[in-house]
Amino acid sequence: MGATKRMTVSQALVEFLAHQWTVDGDLRERTIPGMFGIFGHGNVAGIGQALKQFNVENPDLMPYHQARNEQAMVHQAVGYARMHRRRGTYASAASVGPGAANMLTAAALATTNRLPALLLPSDTFATRVADPVLQQLEQPWDTGIQVTDAFRPLSKFFDRVQRPEQLYSIALAAMRVLTDPAETGAVTIALPEDVQAEALDVPLEFLQDREWHLRRPLPERGPLARAVAAIRGAKNPFIVAGGGVLYSGAEEQLRALVEATGIPVGTSQAGGGVLNWDHPQNLGGVGATGTLAANLLAAEADVIIGIGTRYSDFTTASRTAFQNPDVVFVNINIASFDAYKHGSQQPVIADAREALAELSIELEGFEISREYSERIAREKAEWDAAVDGAFVPSGLALPGQPEIIGAVQSTSAPEDVIVQAAGSLPGDLHKLWRVRDPLGYHVEYAFSCMGYEIAGGVGAKRGLLADGDDRDVIVMVGDGSYLMLNTELVTAVAEGIKLIVVLIQNHGYASIGHLSETVGSERFGTWYREYDDQARNFQGEKILPVDLAMNARSYGLDVIEIEPAASAIDDLKAAVAQAKASEKSTFIHINSDPLIYAPDGAGWWDVPVPEVSTLASTQQARDEYLTQQANQKPLLG
Repeated sequence: MGATKRMTVSQALVEFLAHQWTVDGDLRERTIPGMFGIFGHGNVAGIGQALKQFNVENPDLMPYHQARNEQAMVHQAVGYARMHRRRGTYASAASVGPGAANMLTAAALATTNRLPALLLPSDTFATRVADPVLQQLEQPWDTGIQVTDAFRPLSKFFDRVQRPEQLYSIALAAMRVLTDPAETGAVTIALPEDVQAEALDVPLEFLQDREWHLRRPLPERGPLARAVAAIRGAKNPFIVAGGGVLYSGAEEQLRALVEATGIPVGTSQAGGGVLNWDHPQNLGGVGATGTLAANLLAAEADVIIGIGTRYSDFTTASRTAFQNPDVVFVNINIASFDAYKHGSQQPVIADAREALAELSIELEGFEISREYSERIAREKAEWDAAVDGAFVPSGLALPGQPEIIGAVQSTSAPEDVIVQAAGSLPGDLHKLWRVRDPLGYHVEYAFSCMGYEIAGGVGAKRGLLADGDDRDVIVMVGDGSYLMLNTELVTAVAEGIKLIVVLIQNHGYASIGHLSETVGSERFGTWYREYDDQARNFQGEKILPVDLAMNARSYGLDVIEIEPAASAIDDLKAAVAQAKASEKSTFIHINSDPLIYAPDGAGWWDVPVPEVSTLASTQQARDEYLTQQANQKPLLG
């Protein structure tokens, strides 16, 4: 046996993680550049002690960062991972019981978004010497099951270190999944509190630098040839570009292909930024929250070329977006699970960058028709004009969300990053935000998790700073999502991480309120109002006396309040400019009218309406639902 080092399991794991490197071509960076941790009795003597010891002996080995909520720790890791195109992420350590359970939502978010995050929830005693310990879950039908078992269906990898000797194989397997572009997501290593503190003789080779080279598989010749034949035979091809284009770093290859062929592009939420908004082939978002230009052409396309998209129901408009009866789907994805989605006839399992490079070669000389090219330019120009109109200040004391977005857009720099996740903002941003940088559009919409915005924004800014990039991160958030999880503003203040937060005060759930209307539920339960004892609901006129600006001020942020007035939009522009000029985090509070909507993009989202109801509003909504449902296909392919 070679040289060893006597260490606890926690010390060995932390040092091991500090020596893992992701390599992507010429790029090499630490896979785990730091660790978040909230300590309790389950990990204070394990991971907590290890981090303290290395902080004293070698502070750069594994930097530690505080967080205020376990869910938010993982959101920060995901925000960081997206900005680093999945080459790096953070580890998040939590105590047993509620500490671990708090991370479950974020684990699901990471897995759904195909973004890496390393979760280290603590577990109760492996020896069961003190059963039941504080915060231990007890099930009489299975006394071995614990809170951490809930991570199994939410993780791309799960294991539990029940013996110190298991650490080696578990840690290496975890790293394999974290750096696998097809299988990445939440990676969970459950750590019993007693095992964390147990010692073992660790081989020094386990603690040496190890490189994980990202796979960039080439397309197989057969599938590629069939895809090329389908595209060459197309009259109206259309590209759906997803997050896989960005994670592969394939923006240049995509731009070269569409400029050579003229094929138009619609983007998923994750694909925002693959082309600048004003590129002639970029028609903007596609699907339920897409632009009218993209959706009109997608509906008529005879060949859809999906690149790095998982084809969610928003991207497919619940399988109504692509109406050509003879449409063929060429679906390029590094994950076979996604490549075969919806019965795709032409799956191509490959890295987006490599596949696009091959397609450019194989499609040399192919161009769309002049008529189709003119149609693309016409639809794009008409939609751009509609967006221009939506951005014009109304002069209302309570401006609508579209003009608020326009004000932030006009005052931001081309490289600034917009962060959002849930509510009506993702839909409006997908239609209206004019992305001018590959990393400039950061909308978590796979899980659409209320509360992601601020934590994800901190993680995004942390990721930029790690690369020496000090561009501004602008978090736009509604009052509903803000109330879900806002405490990472304290983390931003504590570490001097600058954010610009634009809080849109709707006094309720704007998005679900609108959806409630469309399904005939008349915004029930979506307003923030005082309880009406007589009506026994929250639909009255008494707005809650909640002061979110004061809340943000109490955290230590600079706060700018935009008063309701005809000048609100001009005041907002001035506030954003002031925030950009500041070195501190700034919170901008503006009241809006949630009943002013963005231009219609002709997308649909399948939310079932009751078949029977005594409410006239629901009956009417059911009729409209059946009309839309008639356009739905059982399979896209």
